[in-house]
Formats: sequence, structure tokens, C-alpha cells
Amino acid sequence: MDQIVQVAGSLLILAAFGAAQRERLATDSCLYLWLNLVGGCVLATLAAHERQFGFLLLESCWAVVAAASLVRKHRGRKET
Repeated sequence: MDQIVQVAGSLLILAAFGAAQRERLATDSCLYLWLNLVGGCVLATLAAHERQFGFLLLESCWAVVAAASLVRKHRGRKET
């Protein structure tokens, strides 16, 4: 079951990346950021469970950057 969840998390990140590379999704769009946030959180959780610290660091940072970008984007909308 862990493998299925891991593949799903990876596919979220890869879908965002692929769509951005094909210019179908902007890297500052909410959908792109949410796909990265959810995918990163899923993979970070699995990495923590499996004690894969390098992967945990990578995916945690990935999720934090996506979350910070979403917060910044949300705050920017409130100011206008």
C-alpha cells in the first residue's frame, strides 16, 4: 500500500512539472503549488515513516516552499 501512495504523491509532483514544462500550467498558479504541496507532504510523510532522512529533507523543503508560495499568493490577493 505504501508503494501506491508513494507513486500517487510522485505523480502529483510530476503532473505539475510536466504541465509547467508544456506551458499548460504557470509555476505560480494555485493548482501547480497545491499539486507540489500535497505531493511533497505525502512523500515526506512516507520518508519519515521509513526513516529515509535525505528524502525526508528533500520533500519537506519541497512542501515548505510550495506552502510559503501559496501563503504569499493568498496574502497578495487580500491586499489588492
